[in-house]
Amino acid sequence: MDRFDKTSLNAAPASAPDFRGNDGSLVSALKTLLFFTILMITLPIGLYFASKSYFFEGTLGLSNNDSYFYAAIVAVVAVHMVLAMFVYVAWNEGSNQWREGKQD
Repeated sequence: MDRFDKTSLNAAPASAPDFRGNDGSLVSALKTLLFFTILMITLPIGLYFASKSYFFEGTLGLSNNDSYFYAAIVAVVAVHMVLAMFVYVAWNEGSNQWREGKQD
């Protein structure tokens, strides 16, 4: 058997990298993701049913079939708006962190 040096056996294992500096950015990113996930689920569904019953059928007096079609268009537009807002917030959040890190 090979002989091992006692100092190499008693040496402390390498410590894990310290990620505490990134905790704030990670929590911020997760909060942003959670907010837009909830918004992505609730806003299009809410707008679909609200626009169908109150706006298209109630105010404009459209038929049931026509109100389904136009309410679906409203929901799709809402999905695209939420996605665009998420991309905008994520882009600006990343550039702000990059600027802060560059100034250090």
